[in-house]
Amino acid sequence: MELKSLLKDTAIYGLSSIVGRFLNYLLVPLYTFKMAAATGGYGVITNIYSWVALCLVVCIFGMETTFFRFANKEGEDPRTVLSNAFWLILTLSALMLAGVLGFLPSVAAALGYADSPWFVGSMAIVTAFDAVQAILFSWLRFVKRPIKFAALKLLFIALSISLNLVYYVLLQATDPTPAFFINLVCTLSITLFFLPELRLIRFRIDRRLMRAMLSYSWPILILGIAGILNQTADKLIFPFVADDPGHRLLGIYGAGVKIAMIMAMITQAFRYAYEPLVFSSTRDADAKTKYAVAMNYFVIFTLLAYLCVIGGMPVLRHIISPDYWEGLSVVPIVMAAEIMMGVYFNLSFWYKLIDRTIYGAVFSIAGCAVLIAVNVFGVPHLSYMACAWGGVAGYGTAMLLSYVVGQFKNPIPYDIPKLLSYVALTAVCHALIAYVPDALALSQPLTLAFSAAVILLFAAVVWQRELRGFVRRRKS
Repeated sequence: MELKSLLKDTAIYGLSSIVGRFLNYLLVPLYTFKMAAATGGYGVITNIYSWVALCLVVCIFGMETTFFRFANKEGEDPRTVLSNAFWLILTLSALMLAGVLGFLPSVAAALGYADSPWFVGSMAIVTAFDAVQAILFSWLRFVKRPIKFAALKLLFIALSISLNLVYYVLLQATDPTPAFFINLVCTLSITLFFLPELRLIRFRIDRRLMRAMLSYSWPILILGIAGILNQTADKLIFPFVADDPGHRLLGIYGAGVKIAMIMAMITQAFRYAYEPLVFSSTRDADAKTKYAVAMNYFVIFTLLAYLCVIGGMPVLRHIISPDYWEGLSVVPIVMAAEIMMGVYFNLSFWYKLIDRTIYGAVFSIAGCAVLIAVNVFGVPHLSYMACAWGGVAGYGTAMLLSYVVGQFKNPIPYDIPKLLSYVALTAVCHALIAYVPDALALSQPLTLAFSAAVILLFAAVVWQRELRGFVRRRKS
């Protein structure tokens, strides 16, 4: 795995993730300005999509990572691996869909949507199709087709934004109903573009291979469930333990989280490029050194992004309606949690590469248990601030466990002192950005200028310590 190749693939796959999510940010001001915080409409969207994320992980059953592992194994036919994964996901998705639609009134009532059951029904259909698409997108990554991958992701966003503009701007909708049906239409439309990949699916299941894949994937499923609960449990638990009629506070929290999600964009883009490359370079003599270098760059760039969001908050807050601004206090906390999640993802390769994914399940369950405990006991007293700190506690627990155990089981030479020095520098820069402009009563333009100067200082340190020597070596 060459660092140059990693950066190149991250840029290509990141087009669909970073640019796509950036375009999707158009929906955040649209929803928050059209759905006043008092109505709770955006809280409904936040809650429903959290349930979708959880069900999606269950339906995929860890088959994305499992596919890459077995498709790269000697003696295994990638098409057979793809077919096995496809039929398993299709079966689980069909069972989920039958259960939800068959008992829709009861399921909707249990989730608090007895008056709007098709909120739940339409998103169950979306979940089923998204799960099937996930393994087909994995195939595109495996066969190095980043252009089609990015094009389909961006096409989905373009369709979604266009239809949302029609309903919420031209037709003046003010409730969440159109958002769910628009997602359904866009998901079904994108599925049509996978017809060439669907023709690769074989109708016969390789039972020997399926047993091996299931043995590998079930711990990843547990890891995935725990992982997605780390991201969504706060939004799932909040309506049951908070005094929040109509989901008003949940909507305010969800809007703040959206601004913080630039961390998730970077992490996801990195993962799209990193995961297949790691599995294909396991035989390299210096593989562990490369993993450590990749970790350095990941931490540096996520910390830089963190400072950019903090420094740009006077502008970024206008992404959401002013009646949601009280939730902006969660942004730095949620971003810190996302960075920990990204570090945890990078650390996870030590057990994936030795086929001991059970460790990941244990770490994620531990982190999830901590997060749930913080939410259950903290939300009644601290409201959505407990949700934000619960993410830090949960991801921090899983991250530390993975690092400590990994250094005993399959050590990788991470430069921990250097990483901690960048974290400390980021904390100092954050403090400067947060407190100096207020202390000096700077105007907004001067505040932005001061923040930019602090961020450039951080970048200068990175240049001096990391990139200057690299550029000199390249020129020589």
